[in-house]
Amino acid sequence: MARLSDTKARIQAVARELFLEQGVQNTSLKQISDRLGITKPALYYHFESRDDLVRSIIQPLIDDLEAFVAAREPGDGRRLLEDYFDLTWRHREVIMLVLHAPATLVELDLMDRMWAWRKQLTALLLGPAPSTAARIHATVALGGMSDCVVEHAALPFDEVKSAAVEAALTVLSL
Repeated sequence: MARLSDTKARIQAVARELFLEQGVQNTSLKQISDRLGITKPALYYHFESRDDLVRSIIQPLIDDLEAFVAAREPGDGRRLLEDYFDLTWRHREVIMLVLHAPATLVELDLMDRMWAWRKQLTALLLGPAPSTAARIHATVALGGMSDCVVEHAALPFDEVKSAAVEAALTVLSL
């Protein structure tokens, strides 16, 4: 059984690499199986379709974001933003993939879930009825932190986290 999950993980790793190099839409299952040195039917044994494979790569991010929001209560904005940064840093390759192919979220019917957790996160930071300006600030703060994870992934984690969290706190006036 461990061997099956090893193969599945290898498929996901190669797919993630190819998706980042050439885009989701430009990557075929044949290219993935060729790079792995397995047959296409062997790949289909683990994933029914490319959409199934893409979903398996994105789903852990979505699950972690939903669990993150569900486990939080309003309170310490700094701590929430620091923990959010940690989560997004762990999933930075998937975030890069999503930013390069946002239509993928729509095709896989995941966009609504992504917006739902963002709204919940905003409510945790700002309360249940923030002003329009406050919601816009939250969009800039949270989106900016996600952008920092992607744009500055080659820099030291602590340096990026510190600057990104401080910037988000400033934008949110927290």
